[in-house]
Parts: sequence; C-alpha cells; structure tokens
Amino acid sequence: MDTPVDDDTTLMLAYAKGELAAFDTLYARHRGTLYRFLLRSARDPRVAEELFQETWSRVVAARARYTPQARFSTWLLQIAHNLLIDSYRRNRPTSHTEDATQWLEQLPSPEHEQPERVLSDFERRRRLQLAIESLPEEQRTAVLLRLENDLSVEEIAQVTGVGRETAKSRLRYAMNRLREQLAE
Repeated sequence: MDTPVDDDTTLMLAYAKGELAAFDTLYARHRGTLYRFLLRSARDPRVAEELFQETWSRVVAARARYTPQARFSTWLLQIAHNLLIDSYRRNRPTSHTEDATQWLEQLPSPEHEQPERVLSDFERRRRLQLAIESLPEEQRTAVLLRLENDLSVEEIAQVTGVGRETAKSRLRYAMNRLREQLAE
C-alpha cells in the first residue's frame, strides 16, 4: 500500500520533529470534525468532550511513533472510534432520542426564510437525526463516518477495524434503513 502524503501528514511529521505550530494547524483544521463525530456518536456532550480531549492527548503522545499509513484524518478518527468503543464498554449506553431532539433544537435556523420552510427543514433534520440514532451502533458509526466525515468504505473499515466488505455491508444496511424510515 502506498503511503498517502498530504498536507496533514507533512504537518504531523513536522510536529513529531518538534514544530509546535504544526500541531496548532492540525488541531484547528480537525477539531470541528472530530468533535461533531464524537458528539453524534456518543450522544452526550460531556462524554464527547472527554473523548475529544483524550483523542488529542493520544495524538500528542503518539507523535514520535506516527507513521503515515493512512490519511491523518482517518488515523485521528480511528483513535476517536477506539476510545468510543472503550467508553461504550464501560458505560453501556441507552438510547436518548430526547438528547437528539435537544441538540437539533439548538441548531441555528436560517434567517430571512419563510417560517414554513424553516419548520420543514427543521423537521427533515430532526427526522434524519432520529433515524440515525435508531440505527444499531455499528451502522450508525459507518453512516456518521461517511456522511459527516466523507470517508471512503476503505477508510471506514480502517477506522472501525473491520474488513472492507463488512464496512460496505454496514453502510448499505444503514442507508437502506434510513431510506425506509424517512419514507414513512
């Protein structure tokens, strides 16, 4: 497998050599994506914040051992996913559809739009979020990695530690389930 070399990889390698500004750039570039992934996956802002901090701590701790075998964002999300799995094992979560509703209600509404359209957009977002929340954990993770982080099937497989066909299958089942639920 060819080692992907991109700007993030170059920055991480520079950080490993002691360039602190490189880490600042990586952090600024990926903090939003990472936090959204953790929040949508953990469904608890406190847990998401804790895992967010721990993920970056692991990046800092691993800087000297970093070898670019995948895109930096894939490696970062793999660390976060592994921490999520550990958290699930410790805390065995339950479904919190009320939390999703509260989170969606906090999203800013577009200004200067017709109230009917704003409500319609809100309802679509709410239905999608609730449909995603209702997916089994493995399917939900695959969907979030695909839709929010734009990862390929291969990258989803790498992040979640499963084979390509398993990742593809989880994604396919999840998308079919979402289509069915949103069609109702």
